[in-house]
Amino acid sequence: MKVLFDTSVIVAGLVEAHPMHGRAFRWVKQAIGGKFELVVASHTIAESYAVLSSLPLKPRMSPLVARKLLRENIVSSCKIISLTPVEYLNTINWLAERGLVGGITYDALIAKVAQKSRVERLVTMNVDDFMRVWPEGEDVIVAP
Repeated sequence: MKVLFDTSVIVAGLVEAHPMHGRAFRWVKQAIGGKFELVVASHTIAESYAVLSSLPLKPRMSPLVARKLLRENIVSSCKIISLTPVEYLNTINWLAERGLVGGITYDALIAKVAQKSRVERLVTMNVDDFMRVWPEGEDVIVAP
């Protein structure tokens, strides 16, 4: 089975203090164990690093620790997929034609990677947002 994680699952799965850690960590653990093929959008790696390295934790997670967590738990276990410039522009055009703005742009890019990769599951804490940008993915988009 081919599975894509979005940023919300990666962050929750890697941060024990996160309220959804238990649910997300089960998926991360399975990915590390090779129970399925993990796909991650290249954008998601950058976004996960940005979130991990700026979370209001005490003590704050250092950039080196954030990088290490991503490398050892996600990057080492996944196939990173990027969109082409044309795919980016087509996604922006699609959003604009529907009047969708703001942060949902990033969900649309991740959903495009899910479609491109033909994943069987897109795992996210934000099911409703992903359903807005990929209504045809109703059977694919799941919460952990």
